Amino acid sequence: MSDFRTALSRARGLGAAKHGVGHWISERVSAAALIPLLLWGVFAALQLARLDHAGAVAWLQSSLVNPTLLVLLVVTSYLHMSAGLRVVIEDYIENNLNRAALLLLNLFACVLFGALAVFSILKVALGGAV
Repeated sequence: MSDFRTALSRARGLGAAKHGVGHWISERVSAAALIPLLLWGVFAALQLARLDHAGAVAWLQSSLVNPTLLVLLVVTSYLHMSAGLRVVIEDYIENNLNRAALLLLNLFACVLFGALAVFSILKVALGGAV
């Protein structure tokens, strides 16, 4: 049996699944959001390096801006990391079972550690920890 279809006809329907553009845009948006947040984060880290524990707690509780920007930095970083690792796993892991397991592990780890970081920041910022 021979296939008389053209190469384009055989390839039609095998291309992109039409969801890659959304992932690509979300990675670029999170990367763009990280630029000013990381600049602020470096500035904040330099300020905090000079303080002791009580000073760092006071810095975090001093205004609403510091914990808000810190939470945004953490959340954006974990979203960006999760998206980047998802692309690496999808591109380089061939076995479907391994790929699914690693994608779930990536999602759970990013959500767990991101939630723990946000909880810790809010606990200190709201005066629940000393």
